[in-house]
Amino acid sequence: MSSPDANRTQATTDFGYQQVPIEEKAKRVRAVFESVASNYDLMNDLMSGGIHRVWKAFTLAQTGLRPGQRALDVAGGTGDLAAGLAKQVGPTGLVLLTDINEAMLRRGRDAMIDRGLVGNVRYAIANAERLPFRDASFDCVTIGFGLRNVTDKEAALRSMARVLKPGGQLLVLEFSHPVVPGLKPLYDAYSFSVLPWLGKVVAKDEASYRYLAESIRRFPKQEELLEMMKDAGLEMCRYHNLTGGIVALHRGYRL
Repeated sequence: MSSPDANRTQATTDFGYQQVPIEEKAKRVRAVFESVASNYDLMNDLMSGGIHRVWKAFTLAQTGLRPGQRALDVAGGTGDLAAGLAKQVGPTGLVLLTDINEAMLRRGRDAMIDRGLVGNVRYAIANAERLPFRDASFDCVTIGFGLRNVTDKEAALRSMARVLKPGGQLLVLEFSHPVVPGLKPLYDAYSFSVLPWLGKVVAKDEASYRYLAESIRRFPKQEELLEMMKDAGLEMCRYHNLTGGIVALHRGYRL
C-alpha cells in the first residue's frame, strides 16, 4: 500500500497546459518570475496597453481602508497595489508587501523606495498557501494577478481569509474569462500570438510569456472562483467583470 507522501509525490498539477508533479510547480513558477522580474513593469504596460493601471485603481477604490489600518498585499510583485494601499492607510498604518519570489520582492522594495514610500511598508518572503502571520491581523488583503500561479489555490484562499480581521475584506484581481460575445477568439489570438512575441522581443523569454497565457486559460471561471471563496469561509462574496471579463475582481469578507 502506498503512503500519503508517495501519493502526493505521484500527484500532478497544471503548469500552463502541462501537467507537472505538485512539488515542482512552485519551483517552475519561481523560475518564470526570476526571468521576467527585470522587465515586469514594462511588459505589463506593453501587454495591456497600460490598462492594468485602471484595473488596479478600481481594485484600490474598493478596499474601504482608513488611515491607521493594516493591509497585506500577497504575491505583490513590483508593488503597484501595495503603493496604493500605503497611501490609503497613511503614516500611522502599515502595509506588508509579500512575494514568494525574492527577485520580485526586491523589485517591489526598490519601487516603493522610488515612490518615497518607506515609513509604513514592510516586506516578507511568504507562500500564499501558508502565510506566516497571526489570525485576524489585517483589515484588507489583496492579491493581484498572483492566484493563478499558486499550486493549491484553495489553501491560499483559506490562508488569506484566516489572517483577515472580522469585517476585513479579501480582494482577488485576476485574469479571467471573457463574457462579451465575440471577444474570446480575439483575446485568444492576442494571447497566443502577440504575448509570446512581446516576450521574445522585449524580455528575451518567449516561453515564460507563453506559460502566462496558458495559465490564464487554466484559471477557474468567475463563478467557480466565487464558490471557492465561499468554501474558504468568506461571506458576502461577489465579483466585478472588467474589460469584458478579461479581468475580474472578486471580493469577500471575513465576518
